[in-house]
Amino acid sequence: MSTHIMRAIQIHRYGGPEQLKLEEVPRPAPEAGEVLVRIHAAGVNPIDWQIPQGVMKDVQPVTFPFTPGIEVAGVVEAVGPNVAATLIGQAVLGQIANGGYAEYVSVPVEVLALKPKTLSYSEAAAFPVGATIAWRTLFDIGGLTSGQRVLIQGATSGMGVFAVQLAKWKGAQVIATASTAANLDFVRALGADTVVDFATTPVEAVVQDVDLVLHGGAAPLSSSLAALRRGGTLISNASLGPKEQEQVQARGVRAMTSRGATTVSLETLTRLADEGYLKVPVGKAFPLREVQQAHDYARSGQGNGRFVLRVVEAVGDVIS
Repeated sequence: MSTHIMRAIQIHRYGGPEQLKLEEVPRPAPEAGEVLVRIHAAGVNPIDWQIPQGVMKDVQPVTFPFTPGIEVAGVVEAVGPNVAATLIGQAVLGQIANGGYAEYVSVPVEVLALKPKTLSYSEAAAFPVGATIAWRTLFDIGGLTSGQRVLIQGATSGMGVFAVQLAKWKGAQVIATASTAANLDFVRALGADTVVDFATTPVEAVVQDVDLVLHGGAAPLSSSLAALRRGGTLISNASLGPKEQEQVQARGVRAMTSRGATTVSLETLTRLADEGYLKVPVGKAFPLREVQQAHDYARSGQGNGRFVLRVVEAVGDVIS
């Protein structure tokens, strides 16, 4: 195979997982301010299957052929003009616009950070999106401080696993929900002080007067609201409808969404990983050629933690 050709997942039209094809395409070259990354692993996120399905075509249309993938970890292979050559050979991770389901990608150098030494490539590829959203939700929007009480609904989600760890690092009292014995143990291992099995116990029956609720998963809004103190804050990953807004006002709490910009740098988050405060539980890893199975599995709700595609079988990587 020519050194100027690479393998990448391509979609040529909207549709289901069957539209994801492993094809040979030209390898990109880094332009000014960019680096070429040889990808070792790519994270699997909801947006990666929502875009191919056409779910987001009205707000985020794409040009075909299109390569999904917004989280990557790998090694800098080459640099474009105005980028230091000393970056060549460095292990990096980052959140990118798209194109992560491939052997190589050219991206602006500023979207990358050095890979934490404590993380494998598979773990690093499942790190940027969830960790950044968790920080934004807890601190930029929620204003969580040491000593406060936070309820994290659906703590086994891609964002939830980082929210539990970051809230604990901040010094908050962390209450989390999950179901099944395996998931309850999983969340406890992340550092949650209290874990509630939402399948058997109404959360509001055992949790009240929390300062902040991260509302998501299968939790009913009434359950999250009942656990909040008056004047507390509820943050949802989706906008609330008119009837839900009425419930919020009746409870005397604030309701916000998790969308928006963040104040945290990727370097800050990677430092926390290297210091042992953030671990990345990879629930399952698939070879790049099994991208269809990876999307099916991730969408099914099976397992816990993050899911990744392995592009390179790196030494010391997490193989599931």
